[in-house]
Amino acid sequence: MAREYTHLEQNRLEKLERLRSLGIEPYPTRAERSHTSLEAIQAFEQREASGKPEGLEVTLAGRLRSMRTMGKITFAHIEDGAGRVQLFFRADDVGQEGLELFNREFDLGDFIQASGEMFRTRTQEVTLRVRSFRMLAKAITPLPAAKDEVVDGQVVRHATLADPERRYRQRYADLAINPEVRQVFRARAAIVRALREFLDARDFIEVETPILQPIYGGAAARPFVTHHNQLKQQLYLRISFELYLKRLLVGNLERVYEIGRDFRNEGVDRTHNPEFTQLEFYVAYADYLQVMELTEQMVAYVAEKVLGKLTLTYQGAEINLAPPWKRLALRDGLLGASGIDIHAHPTASSLLAEMRKIGMQADAHAPRGKLIDALLSEKLEPTLTQPTFLYDYPRDISPLAKSKPGDPQTVERFEGFIAGMELCNAFTELNDPLDQEARFLEMGRDYGADDEQRHPMDEDYLRAMRYGMPPNGGFGMGIDRLTMLLTGSANIREVILFPHLREREGEP
Repeated sequence: MAREYTHLEQNRLEKLERLRSLGIEPYPTRAERSHTSLEAIQAFEQREASGKPEGLEVTLAGRLRSMRTMGKITFAHIEDGAGRVQLFFRADDVGQEGLELFNREFDLGDFIQASGEMFRTRTQEVTLRVRSFRMLAKAITPLPAAKDEVVDGQVVRHATLADPERRYRQRYADLAINPEVRQVFRARAAIVRALREFLDARDFIEVETPILQPIYGGAAARPFVTHHNQLKQQLYLRISFELYLKRLLVGNLERVYEIGRDFRNEGVDRTHNPEFTQLEFYVAYADYLQVMELTEQMVAYVAEKVLGKLTLTYQGAEINLAPPWKRLALRDGLLGASGIDIHAHPTASSLLAEMRKIGMQADAHAPRGKLIDALLSEKLEPTLTQPTFLYDYPRDISPLAKSKPGDPQTVERFEGFIAGMELCNAFTELNDPLDQEARFLEMGRDYGADDEQRHPMDEDYLRAMRYGMPPNGGFGMGIDRLTMLLTGSANIREVILFPHLREREGEP
């Protein structure tokens, strides 16, 4: 069925046809640009500083963002990837017909090209005095929520988009209208670049591991399931890079990392999206204490690169990322936050009874490790505003981590928290193939087939371990959450270009 155009779209289609009837192609094959908006302004200011501002001829291109008509002159702004610049149209410069053409047939959202000389207006704004212009791409659909604003007694048309739901669904319009959103994603790119710089400088090599996997593993999460028709094989979108990256340690690649997508068939909330970007690294001959030091150094390096400082304000909280970060044993943290000593309750039933005494509602059939995880999430995590490493976790929720010497029920694992949000997770990695096989069997016995904590047996991974895996430390961090922190974004959807959203009736 052909799409029905709105009244405003029909109006623009008519303008498009009128342009063509005048011999003007609304979507020309070629465009010209001598400067970005920022380059043009800077070049003019340099001429001003030398005392010779006249004569700077430029050709600019960008999206038309505002228009203000005042008789025989029109002021407009165009925006490109570098910023915004004012255009000045005057009948004496572009001709009366040219001015009328611009005012009549050009709309907000159109991409245009304009040539002329830079100057400074009486209001001190650096501006392009237009001598020629042309259409580069006619926008048929108006940018969302056009509004009028009175400036110096004149009506100026602007475009705005504030509704979060519409912004996420139409990110292209969101980016076109809201420069602060574009800045978030520039910052995200800078964060990823800085992470690579940090790791590359320390002799890590970046690798790629399979996204489609015959056996999922490496995290406690429910996978997405798919099917390969030719091979007649069920496959899973990866939930973690871990088991493949650690296979590389067996092959004598001693420092490896990967930045890429993971997929977890789990709930959506302000810190979770089913498709997200993860950094994982593994380093031979290191333990979780050394990985702690590397982590705080890495996050501080990224903050310095992206923000130019180690302090920031996140949702009203002042946070200092400078190393060293606070270290807090999980047992001590839970005792302080809830009054419950998990070591005094070695069984699930005993711990559940104690949790119910403080008003927590928990699954009566949950294993002890899952109860501890719930206690952490509800009572302790929200209190961890400043950077904090919680360390030493129960063995039964950390099947890939090495046990502490003398304490087989506790593993060398830490999680990093900032602003009440989990940022990263790391282990002294288990490299004993016999112990690993026993834990896979234990997880299969203690957790139901549909429980996200259940780890399937991965025979190929065990085979790799039996060839000999060096002692190592491993680390995982969500790039999306780090971006939230460094850009002050309260919701993960603000830092993912195209977040997953529930379908709405009548929309694709």
